[in-house]
This record gives sequence, C-alpha cells and structure tokens, in this order.
Amino acid sequence: MERHGGNITAFAQEVECKVDEVIDLSSNINFVKPTIDIDFNSLDISAYPNYEKLYQAIATKYGISSSNIELFNGATVAIHTIFRELNLKHCTLYAPLYGEYANSAKTYGYKIELINRFKNIEQDIKENSLVIFVNPSTPDGKFYNIDKLMQIWIEKRCTILIDESFLDFTPYESTVKYLNSYNRLYILKSMTKFYSSAGMRIGAIFSNKKSIKELKAKEPLWKISEFDSQYLQSALRDKSFIQKSNQINSEAKEYLIALLKESDFIEKIYNSTVNFVLVKLKNITAKEFQAKVASSKIMVRDCSNFHFLNDKFVRVAVKNIDKLKILKDRLSKIST
Repeated sequence: MERHGGNITAFAQEVECKVDEVIDLSSNINFVKPTIDIDFNSLDISAYPNYEKLYQAIATKYGISSSNIELFNGATVAIHTIFRELNLKHCTLYAPLYGEYANSAKTYGYKIELINRFKNIEQDIKENSLVIFVNPSTPDGKFYNIDKLMQIWIEKRCTILIDESFLDFTPYESTVKYLNSYNRLYILKSMTKFYSSAGMRIGAIFSNKKSIKELKAKEPLWKISEFDSQYLQSALRDKSFIQKSNQINSEAKEYLIALLKESDFIEKIYNSTVNFVLVKLKNITAKEFQAKVASSKIMVRDCSNFHFLNDKFVRVAVKNIDKLKILKDRLSKIST
C-alpha cells in the first residue's frame, strides 16, 4: 500500500535513474521552502531539548495558548495517541481520508462507521462517537464550512478530531474558535506539510487545557529533537513565507490544472484549495496512467486504496512549473 505517495527510492531503481532526477508529483509536501536563519552545525545538542520557545512560537502562530498544545513526533504518532488515550468504542470517519485513521481505529479496537462525504455528508451519526474530519480534505483538497456539522456533532456529544494539516495552504478559518466552548474537540496540525519538512517530525494536537494536561501526563518528556524544534522555530520566523508560498503555489496550480484539462485521459478534476488535485481518469486505470508517465521519471499517487474511490483516481501534487512542463510534454505525447 502506498502512503504519502510512492517510494521514491524504489521508483528511481525501477526506472533506472537517480533519486534527484525523479519528478515526485505523488508527494503533498510544499515545494516552496521557508528561509532558515540558523546553522545546524552550530547547534548545541549536548543538553536535553527544552520546548518552551517552540510551544510559544506555535501558540503565537495560531492565536492560542501554549497550554492548548501538545507536540508529537509527527502527525501520525499524534493520531495513534489520540485513538489509544481516548479509549472509545466507536468512530465515524468522513471518507475518503488519510488511511492511518482507519489503521489506528482497527489497532485500538474501534468499531468503524464510514460516511461518504462526497455523497452523504449529512448522514446521521451515532451518539458519543469519535468523529474524524479532515479539512481541507485528502486526497481532493476541498475545504468544508463545517459549522453546521459541528453543531450536529456537539448535540450528539461526540468527541471530535479535526485534521487541519493542510489549512495553512488556504485563507480559511480554523476550528480553534471552538476550543473554549466544547471540551471534546481536538485539532490536529501537521507542522511539516506547509513548511516543507517531512523529514522534521513535528505534529501538534490543540485542545482545551484539561484535555492537553491529560495527554501530557502520559507522554514522554523528550520526543522531538533539537533539530526539529529549531527548524520549525526558524521557519515560523520567516514572516514573508506564507504570502510567497501561497502565490507561487497558486500560479503553479493554475498551470497544472490547465495542462490536465488538455489531456484526453482526464474525465474530471476536483476543485482543490491546497497543493494537490484529485483527478478521475477515463479509458485508463491509475496504474496504467502511472506507467505511462513513469517513462518521463514522473510519479503520481494512485488513489485506489482510499475509501469510496476506485482504480480511476490519481492525485497530482503541485510542484514548480519547470517540473510540471515535463508532465505536460509527456501527457501531450501519450494523449495522441
């Protein structure tokens, strides 16, 4: 099963090229990078890390208190921690969504109810369920106004986890506004998607002070390295990065969508607010499409393993226009 796109090393071996020659359009990590103002060679790593400044930087960024935050060694670890520590019996997954939610639910013995958000987003849900909603969504990138759904979930006394890992790519409002009014709300932030640092493992859970205190009580003292901490603090200091990233990504996404529309293999391009687009294919399967673009050292994400999708769906990430031009050239040749 593919996760976060494909295995770039295995792909390079398969097409007999160097890793740095691969055009990885399967990865949803921001291709625009922040300016880092520190020298990692000069970091003092002889002492145990202190996270106080990192917590404060994240709190300032999202307009909350440090006491509303717990940090993890990546968003996936945070997901497993939530499922384990809440110890509930039932979860409701608005799908398609990141596969680790279903994996965690199975690992910790939850009964899973799937709701197809494309077709039945207003479907009734079980009381006291753990509700999982990714916003903006994966793998299609749609942002939902979930105020109405929030009221329904609150009335049903559900525990709510909103995954906002890609929200920084958008101008839309976070659900942090609900933190003080509903004590069963958790918000997940993957700090590495927007800040182009998948190799730096930092995920965050936002919740009310009591819930965060309970999470912290069962967490190890040190779980993020000084390198991770200093990188993110430096990235957050780059005040021009958000505007620069959004402008460059927007231009590149417009180019990507235009070239996809020209292809005879594309049946539908889903509206996306983030740095990737979901595409439904026609007259070809995802694996066949992957094989056709692989000859140009291009990787795209087969989405057939997402709930409610089949072998006609691929996800294509937004990357710099020079790389997308190679995709355009390849598609023009295979569409004729």
